[in-house]
Amino acid sequence: MSDEKTVPEEVNTPQVVNMTNAGAESVKAGLVRMHQSGAKNIFADEVGMKQSGTSSLKAHTVSAHESRIAALKADEVNLAKSVVLALKAEKISLQGNAALVAGNNISMRDGYSLAVAGRDVRAERIETLVLLAGNVEGEVNTLIDTRRAILAGTIGGLLSGLVLLAGSLLFRRRK
Repeated sequence: MSDEKTVPEEVNTPQVVNMTNAGAESVKAGLVRMHQSGAKNIFADEVGMKQSGTSSLKAHTVSAHESRIAALKADEVNLAKSVVLALKAEKISLQGNAALVAGNNISMRDGYSLAVAGRDVRAERIETLVLLAGNVEGEVNTLIDTRRAILAGTIGGLLSGLVLLAGSLLFRRRK
């Protein structure tokens, strides 16, 4: 994400936007601070959220406390007691729940997730259905880990191939 421009190069883009008990369709700024506020879309270099929410957030650095985010893409993320549906970042520190998490360095604590994918995952008391990681440290309860995912994919592929082969042999047309 570092090579992408997060904030559009516009003359009218403010440096700082402070929101308290406010709502907005779209927010673009160098720094966005939100307290008990909501915005549909946020584009910024740095975002700080407290008891706030957004549908879409794209930034370099994000810090949120007791907030709700639907889709988040950033370089560095620090979330405490927050909920995210989809999260992609280079470095992630998460205390809370997230449906889908993808990143290089992931640190999760006291949370639930559907899927976590990362190079290095450090965890304290997390539960996830699917865990795909190169290196895992800590307490993780998972239904499908990397080995099981590879095994399930291989078996699924073989079974699908056998069913298609059997179907073509049984139901082929004779000329």
